[in-house]
Amino acid sequence: MSDKPGNQTPNTPDVSETKLRSMKVDELRKEAREEHIAGASDMHKEDLVKAVAKARQEDHDGGRKEGSRSGSGNSGRASSGKSGSGKEGRDEPGNQTPNTPDVSETELRGMKVDELRREAREDHIPGASGMRKEELVKEVAKARQEGAGGGGNRSEDAGGDAEDLGAGPDGGKIRYGDDSSKSLKYSQEITSTEEEPEREGRSLATTHHEVIRQWAEERGGVPATVEGTEHGDHLGVLRIDFQDRDANLREVSWEEWFKTFDDRRLNFVYQEERTDGNQSTFFRLENPDREDA
Repeated sequence: MSDKPGNQTPNTPDVSETKLRSMKVDELRKEAREEHIAGASDMHKEDLVKAVAKARQEDHDGGRKEGSRSGSGNSGRASSGKSGSGKEGRDEPGNQTPNTPDVSETELRGMKVDELRREAREDHIPGASGMRKEELVKEVAKARQEGAGGGGNRSEDAGGDAEDLGAGPDGGKIRYGDDSSKSLKYSQEITSTEEEPEREGRSLATTHHEVIRQWAEERGGVPATVEGTEHGDHLGVLRIDFQDRDANLREVSWEEWFKTFDDRRLNFVYQEERTDGNQSTFFRLENPDREDA
């Protein structure tokens, strides 16, 4: 008994591997990603043909087993779209997270990483800038579900500071003076929460209040001042205190912190990610007039 023409894989009788082999590698990889086939970006063409053929056959049979591939990810191949139909443990098309039934993860996976990060920041999800795409999908799906169900508010849980602090008096733009450092000239200016670094490890600079707050809170940071450097009722040296709290720092409100930040005409120079792609906590405060930051 022979298979259909061009198919040498007995367990995929309804799939034409000949047709798949006529596709370009990037087309095969694209389909593999849509099928959420692990390691597709590193596969050679023949491996892609076999994997995509197997995925198509599973879709055709409707017999995808629990634990295989992370999901169909393609509504065009979904069998019915009704919960409770099909094999046991099968969720609605595109959603493999049981506690987010009303959220389409397929839709989220179709978004770009920077779009997912932007939504994650809007939902005040900590650590979003250091997350990979699949982590962002899961966290944004969870946040959407919480929003749909009215269950909990991430911004309140993170500290009750839900209101957008805005750009500040200079619209987020860098402040320059006679003694501005040379490195400031080579930093990418950030004037909006929607702007992204041009590349990993890029030096960034801003005076945008909400950009600074979001950056700090994503890393578990809180506004602080160095104890003993206060000037009367005015804050002393400004710092951000991260998860390993420093005994020499005293936590203050963002309102106090930014009032001092603006009064001293400071710039916030920082990194989103290190050159290796991992989240960075590097920052420094620079005064173009060389006053003590």
